[in-house]
Amino acid sequence: MFQEEYDVIVVGAGHAGSEAAAAAANMGSKTLLVTMSLQNIAQMSCNPAMGGIAKGQIVREIDALGGYSGIVSDMTAIQFKMLNKSKGPAMWSPRVQSDRMRFAETWRLMLEQTPNLDFYQEMVKGILIENGKVTGIRTSLGIEIKAKSVVLTNGTFLNGLIHIGEKQFGGGRAGESAAYGITEDLVNAGFQSGRMKTGTPPRVDGRSLDYSKMNEEKGDAKPDKFSYSDITKPLTHQKSCHMTYTSLDVHDILREGFDRSPMFNGRIKSIGPRYCPSIEDKINRFADKERHQLFIEPEGWDTVEVYVNGFSTSLPEDVQFKALRSVVGFEKVKFFRPGYAIEYDYFPPTQLKHTLETKLVDGLYFAGQINGTTGYEEAASQGLMAGINAALKVQEKEPFTLKRDEAYIGVLIDDLITKGTEEPYRMFTSRAEYRTLLRQDNADFRLTPMSHKIGLASEKRLIRMEHKRNQSEKMVAFFKETSVSVAETNPILEAKETALISQGDKMFKVFSRPQIDLEDIMKFEKVIEYIANNEVDQEILEQAEIQVKYSGYIEKERNNADKLTRLEDVKIPENFDYNKIKSMSIEAKQKLSNIRPVTISQASRISGVSPSDISVLLIYMGR
Repeated sequence: MFQEEYDVIVVGAGHAGSEAAAAAANMGSKTLLVTMSLQNIAQMSCNPAMGGIAKGQIVREIDALGGYSGIVSDMTAIQFKMLNKSKGPAMWSPRVQSDRMRFAETWRLMLEQTPNLDFYQEMVKGILIENGKVTGIRTSLGIEIKAKSVVLTNGTFLNGLIHIGEKQFGGGRAGESAAYGITEDLVNAGFQSGRMKTGTPPRVDGRSLDYSKMNEEKGDAKPDKFSYSDITKPLTHQKSCHMTYTSLDVHDILREGFDRSPMFNGRIKSIGPRYCPSIEDKINRFADKERHQLFIEPEGWDTVEVYVNGFSTSLPEDVQFKALRSVVGFEKVKFFRPGYAIEYDYFPPTQLKHTLETKLVDGLYFAGQINGTTGYEEAASQGLMAGINAALKVQEKEPFTLKRDEAYIGVLIDDLITKGTEEPYRMFTSRAEYRTLLRQDNADFRLTPMSHKIGLASEKRLIRMEHKRNQSEKMVAFFKETSVSVAETNPILEAKETALISQGDKMFKVFSRPQIDLEDIMKFEKVIEYIANNEVDQEILEQAEIQVKYSGYIEKERNNADKLTRLEDVKIPENFDYNKIKSMSIEAKQKLSNIRPVTISQASRISGVSPSDISVLLIYMGR
């Protein structure tokens, strides 16, 4: 039935599990993906979209590393938007609306075409551990499947409990049963567990909505795409979203149901995502607000099902229905399914190493919501890193980790294992100290060479990236070497109401002015000539523009990151006894002993560890 022993078993086939299985298999490891439902691989349980602020950067990073999320997002997109275009490129964030059914279907088909990957449908009830090392899994039928490493990506399924008003029932997702047994096994093995909550809004029938009363939200006029590969192409036509608002009448109706809300009557005790609150939480916390935005997102090209973004709720279904019917454009709304909240088990991520391997059990990895994160993109990136490291461990190779100045994925994982989280963790650009370095446009420059080195990103990917980098650098050099005249420059500067030049100057200096954009650069005859004689596409043009306009900021941030790297290079011995240091605070000793940071830099980021504690530690280590 099964081969004697797998290299890697991945439990759960959501966004984390799918990326983990693809990565391990593509790196040559014999991999088994186990899920309770093969029909629901990479299901979009919540909104039908990928990317967004900071999340779009993560999808680009996954793609640059050789993961599948960017490609699948491009292949199943119905709308593309680059968010924050009015700000600097460090803030630009790609986002797509996805065709929900096609997204899951495309993921499954890509996984089925991945060599070294087997599938099995059944609930996993236990983890096999011998002498502190994982040896496999046990299913609900009592089947034991052996493995050298196991990646757990259980999402919201571990002892999942769904709440709709006063009703509650076991489930990992609407219409799907919860998973039982794994939490108990892990707690018995010495792991700490906790509970978290998330929620989802109602899905409604788009035919029952009056879009003429709402604001239309179109995609970009010139849409881009996620993947750096040439497998996918930008969208040629797009589907619109719409926007409407709640009102004081809607809020009053919702308040009527508060006494029956599991959030307010004590039935839900766990913490939900701060940055994606339920509608009842919003009107309770922001009582002075007369209205809240609702984004009406189509679930696909052909389906009439619509996602009501901004109306996440666990109120009784009759209250949900009555309140939504008072929203402009929703007067005749018909429900496909009500919103609900779900509580589930997670394991505080301070129990993990940077590789996402657990400190307690050798060869056991956690990825996704089991680590206390929220969001498809955060989960997918962890799955990718766990899959890579599970494969590398089996192959007896060096682990693969990313630093905070190398990727948003590095920031995410370092935050989780160093600081932990007591509420669902979501990535923001503000979490990254070096966001000018970690832009969405240069993820391939940063990560594809690393991924190629470990055997994941293909040779074709590397060659494509090197061509783009070389062409960008050549164009920047051309700008530095080439002069422009007063006659051709001043009319453009005058139109932009910026200071004129009194003599010819280098293009680089003129183009670095904040008022000058790519459209202006394209007006110079020498630039048009250069483009005609060289292999320059839009991607290379934009990359060159960013390198010119933000060179000062990029250089400054690189210098700051290099200072951090020096502290990253100072390793702390694995079994260092912090209790020996008498002049260190008690809190610092406790936190350092519990988290066991690998480097001085990581130690400095632990909450409760002060700069003076770090100074004492450096002196004690002879630095």
